[in-house]
Amino acid sequence: MQQVKEAVSWARQRQHPFSLAMALNFAASVALFRGERPVGLQCAEEAIALSTDQGFPFYLAIGMAMRGYALPAPDRHTQGSEQIGEALIAYRATGTELLVPLWLTFLAEIHGEAGRVEEGVAAVTEGLTIANQIGDRFGEAELYRLKAELILQKFKVQSSQFNAEEAEACFHKAIAIAQKQQARSWELRAATSLARLWQQQGKRAEARDLLAPVYEWFTEGFDTADLKDAKGLLEELNS
Repeated sequence: MQQVKEAVSWARQRQHPFSLAMALNFAASVALFRGERPVGLQCAEEAIALSTDQGFPFYLAIGMAMRGYALPAPDRHTQGSEQIGEALIAYRATGTELLVPLWLTFLAEIHGEAGRVEEGVAAVTEGLTIANQIGDRFGEAELYRLKAELILQKFKVQSSQFNAEEAEACFHKAIAIAQKQQARSWELRAATSLARLWQQQGKRAEARDLLAPVYEWFTEGFDTADLKDAKGLLEELNS
């Protein structure tokens, strides 16, 4: 957070639009990963306005994707998903697929929230396919975590009994990828999701033993959405 604030300040002081568009998009992404959607939305909208005015198609597309993800519900479930779709088309027109798997995690999450499970699964499948094709592993752990969440959601919606092994396997895959990448934030999300599933299955001790060491690794950021979520679940498991 400190670094993106310094980057935005630096670009403003030097009145350098290209650097400012880049910095604003990074600021938006950091805010969104922290769960601060209003801040992310503000940064994304400024990046969009600047990129439109200056003719920066690359940063305009990124800003559009960030804005779509940052919108509050219910606009997030309609306008948000549409804007991310438009951003993907515009971004690909610049000649690259890098970051596309990450943005497909945004789309998958929104579809899941809106109850559009099959569309969410399609977004995850596309994201994993592209990640394997071009070697873009940023967000791969989150794709597997969301795949597991969508599997669970599918059977919950159908009110049917099922074997949770496929979902558990995806959670374990997400954790393994995050550990290999030393991506602690992705690991925390996946561990929290798997621990919650185990809690529901009555495996409270296993859930606590999984999540506690991941949570305890962090020394800052306790005001962020993911760490608050993990803390709340640990308190339930310890009660």
